[in-house]
Amino acid sequence: MTSSAPRPPSGESIDLDDATAIRAADPSGMLATVGALAEHVRSGYRAGRGAAEDTALPVIDDVTSIVFCGMGGSAVAGDIVGSLYRDRLTMPFETIRSPELPAYVGRRTLVVCSSYSGNTAETLACFEEAVVRGARVLAITSGGTLGARTRQLGFATTPLPPGFQPRAAIGHLVFGLLGLLERTGLLPPLEGEVEETARVLEGLRTRLGPEAAGEGNLAKDLARRIGSRVPVIWGAQGVGSVAAMRWKTQLNENGKVPAFSSALPELDHNEVVGWTPGVGTGFFLIPLRLDGEHPDIARRFPLSIDIVQAAGVEVEEIMAVGASPLSQLFSLVLTGDYVSAYLGILRGFDPTPVEVIDRLKAALADA
Repeated sequence: MTSSAPRPPSGESIDLDDATAIRAADPSGMLATVGALAEHVRSGYRAGRGAAEDTALPVIDDVTSIVFCGMGGSAVAGDIVGSLYRDRLTMPFETIRSPELPAYVGRRTLVVCSSYSGNTAETLACFEEAVVRGARVLAITSGGTLGARTRQLGFATTPLPPGFQPRAAIGHLVFGLLGLLERTGLLPPLEGEVEETARVLEGLRTRLGPEAAGEGNLAKDLARRIGSRVPVIWGAQGVGSVAAMRWKTQLNENGKVPAFSSALPELDHNEVVGWTPGVGTGFFLIPLRLDGEHPDIARRFPLSIDIVQAAGVEVEEIMAVGASPLSQLFSLVLTGDYVSAYLGILRGFDPTPVEVIDRLKAALADA
């Protein structure tokens, strides 16, 4: 299948500091949505904590595992919560990107189904199977079939505002989940961490948003430097790897470019062998760093970067900001979201539409 979309311009004529040009190149308003992340964080958390006002929360005293079901942008919340709060959750937490539940899921499992649209086939399949198996069920959705089924069955749900691309609703999805798990008693009160995160994001918005001049705007500068190269994102296993995957998928969907992510220390057991001299000239490596990395991983980063630089790869290391792991992770998320949107604009694309995915879904429906 070939695309009917016109070949995009090189982007050289687009000035990222020209507000009029940016508005014309971003007609769907992705940059405005990215810049509103702090507001989405606060709103999502309130919605999660307010869930179950009209329905009863499931009893969790005898729950032995948590399964989070979602696809695409709706699944990221599970990755984030699983990586950040494993030390606070007293039971296994697994994110499932599949239409099938693990065999262990039963009446002592809490199944959280996340579908922004409410119509994601894989998530709906997991939802119905969870009901059949007698699992405890919670949901996060803006409506659709999932919303209708949760209302019908009386399951507590975090309501999401409609009108977003799922990937652009990350603040609502993640913090709606955090608020919901706090309401169940599975997580302690998080209000302080949530507010600190929102303040960090507000500060970053002033430095990375469209109004900030390109010379001092890291996100604009990085988008220009990536140019036609293929981005490769590294993060430390855990929180860092979740941030790296978010960058990868945002560069795919907003920037309309191939991009890849991997995690240390695993990449030191395979990927580094592939960075032989001369093969790296078409790539751009972005290592994402956080405070509190394991000492072994902190030692590995510079040594591994030296290997790819010797292969001809250009490198720009990004350091997270914030006091808590939650705020540090979201500082990286916001930075990557801005970079990906600017890159799409420079390449002549509206960052918001995902026409290839829409065509694929239509073809699968026809089949």
